[in-house]
Amino acid sequence: MSISGTTSGPELLVELDRAGQEPLHRQLANGLRDAIRSGRLAPQTRLPSTRVLAADLGVSRRLVVDAYSQLTAEGFLFSRHGSGTRVATVDVASAPHSATEQVRRYDIDFAPGLPDLGSFPRLAWLRALRQGLTEVESDAFGYVAPQGLPKARVAVADYLRRTRGVLADPQNIVLCSGATQAIAVLAHVVREDATPLAMEDPGFWLHRMVLRHNGIEPLAVPIDDNGLDVAALANSGATAVLCTPAHQSPTGVVLSSTRRTELVEWARAGNLIIEDDYDAEYRYDRAPVGALQGIAPDRVIYVGSTSKTLAPGLRIGWMVLPPPLVGAATMAKGLADTGSSVMDQLAFAQLLIAGGYDRHLRQMRRRYLTRRNTLLRALSRHLPQATVLGAAAGVHLTVRFPDGYQIAEVVRRAAEMRVRVEPLAHCYADPSTAPPGLMLGYANLTESQIVSGIQALAAAMRS
Repeated sequence: MSISGTTSGPELLVELDRAGQEPLHRQLANGLRDAIRSGRLAPQTRLPSTRVLAADLGVSRRLVVDAYSQLTAEGFLFSRHGSGTRVATVDVASAPHSATEQVRRYDIDFAPGLPDLGSFPRLAWLRALRQGLTEVESDAFGYVAPQGLPKARVAVADYLRRTRGVLADPQNIVLCSGATQAIAVLAHVVREDATPLAMEDPGFWLHRMVLRHNGIEPLAVPIDDNGLDVAALANSGATAVLCTPAHQSPTGVVLSSTRRTELVEWARAGNLIIEDDYDAEYRYDRAPVGALQGIAPDRVIYVGSTSKTLAPGLRIGWMVLPPPLVGAATMAKGLADTGSSVMDQLAFAQLLIAGGYDRHLRQMRRRYLTRRNTLLRALSRHLPQATVLGAAAGVHLTVRFPDGYQIAEVVRRAAEMRVRVEPLAHCYADPSTAPPGLMLGYANLTESQIVSGIQALAAAMRS
């Protein structure tokens, strides 16, 4: 195949066998027809002009014109003035994985942990990306340092010092692809030192899976109304713990001041805390709780991300580490993916610097407060038997029910009504020990969806 002398028109893979017996124009028509039937060329796809495709294939333009004309006559292509030649809509019912296949979707999805995806600040993000691109040196587009761009680490450090009381030196920050990658990276770090690691029970189910996938079976340490049971932690034999002190996941309990002191004393005895500060930006009925890292920066690894504030699809996160662990974490991050997206780092840094991130958070706090209040009223009216936990902060709350409730059956019946709810049992190291309960995310739902969803959930329980 020759190289086209023009840069206009879309690229298209077509293979021609010049040594074959079949004429080239028929090979071209057959190849395009098969691509359309198989779904490789979707309806409305614009094809290259006859001149561009002829140059790409190293054939005469007349040959391409003949092939396009044949397929147009058969109904596989159509042409419109000013829009070029495009793929027509063809019945390809036998094609595997057709674009018409629909993944099951819910009308109302109480998935915990999602922010309002429709409120992602698209314009502010685009402005931040444009500004970042105008200022960055071209060298930044090479293989990025695994620790992250200096500008982005400085911006994150300034933000964390200002809003969470974190003693963040940019030199001790490693940027990563969300908190999930941070936990995977830290699993490599603690595994190299053969460090027994504990985790809250209940705790975030995905982090437990990540640790297990990386060869660590976390020790389960119970929580109560005051948060992590530090005495049980001390007796577990663990020398590191993954915890969520500001808003326990999933119960929403805040680590009490007494327990905070006990946990820091435990860490200062030569142990390590991994502090997952996953949604501390959202608080409604209580004063903010500062990060543990600000009290003991030499014994605490601080982990955060934009998954609850902007969108989990961004995959932006950070670790603030004690200096002796920065090298090991940077190496593990580099071996995982060589470094996070430069474009996303530039845009996020500029969004932080220009104040767009703070403005977005203020707007979301007001919106989420309204939605949380709507959920609380709906639960009180339609499910008065439910005990609500963790409503003072975050983007989800947990509800527990009296013993005997068949939560798995309730989840199934709600799904039949196209309402998704997640059982609390997933968060327990031993799901069979979990009390009947559900986690209800509300940030990505409208007020009317919240009310309708709770009504459906109540109907599922009555049935």
